[in-house]
Amino acid sequence: MPPPPPKKPTPSARQMEAHGAPRLDAEVREKIHLEILRRTGAYRTDDHFLLPSGHHAREFIDQVLVTAEPGFAEGLGAVIAKHFAEWPADVVLSTGPGASILAHCVARALPSRPVLFYANKGVQGPQRRVRLPDEFARFVRRGTKVLIVEDLITTGETIKLLIQMVGEAGGTVVGIGCLWQRNSKIDLPMAVFSLVTRDFPTYDPSACPLCRAGRSLNVEFARAAPPIEEPLEVSRPRSRRDRR
Repeated sequence: MPPPPPKKPTPSARQMEAHGAPRLDAEVREKIHLEILRRTGAYRTDDHFLLPSGHHAREFIDQVLVTAEPGFAEGLGAVIAKHFAEWPADVVLSTGPGASILAHCVARALPSRPVLFYANKGVQGPQRRVRLPDEFARFVRRGTKVLIVEDLITTGETIKLLIQMVGEAGGTVVGIGCLWQRNSKIDLPMAVFSLVTRDFPTYDPSACPLCRAGRSLNVEFARAAPPIEEPLEVSRPRSRRDRR
C-alpha cells in the first residue's frame, strides 16, 4: 500500500515540467473548475460584497449553490476522488454539514467504497471546537485510513483539529481534498488537493479600498446577524461503555 502523500514544498515551473506536470496544465484545470463554479452561480466576482463576517470583498462563494446542481457536484467530487484513488480510504470525513454533499460525492466515486461521516463545528469563546459523531469510534481505530473533505479552506483550523482527533482514535489521515483553498499560505501537516487555489482578500470596512473608490455595497449575501454557533467541546466520540 503506498504511503500517504507527504507535504512537499511548491516546485518551480522547471521542476514541474521535468516531472511531466507542466504548470500550464494545472492552470488550465483550475480555470475549468472555476468556470464550473461560475456556471452554478456559486462564484461571484468584480463586485463589492458585504460578507457574513462583516468584512468586505471583491469576490464571494455561495456555498449552497456549489452543490445545488447534482451533476456539477458529482463531477467535482469525482475529480477529488480520482486524485486520491492511489491512497484508498476507509472513511471519508467531512468538516461539517456544509461540505457533506461534496464529501458524499467523493465517497461514492472512490473505488475503495469508504463510509462517510461529518463533524459538527462551533465556537467556544475565541476558539473553534469540533465534535465527531459517536459512531465514528466504531469505524475509526488503529490503521483506519481517513480522507478529509472540505468545501472552503480559509484558516485550516478545523482541518488541524480533525487531523488531531483522527490520530487520537488511532486512524491515519491519507489526504485533504477541498473545493476552494482561499489562503495559499496556511500551514497544514500535509499537502491539500484543491480544485481551485485562489487567495481571497477581505477588508475591514474602515480600510476597504472599494469603499474608498465609492463602489456601492452588495448586501445580498450578508446575514442580518452573525450565525449562532453551538459551543462544542473538542473530544473523541463516546465509547460503547460510555453510552450505557
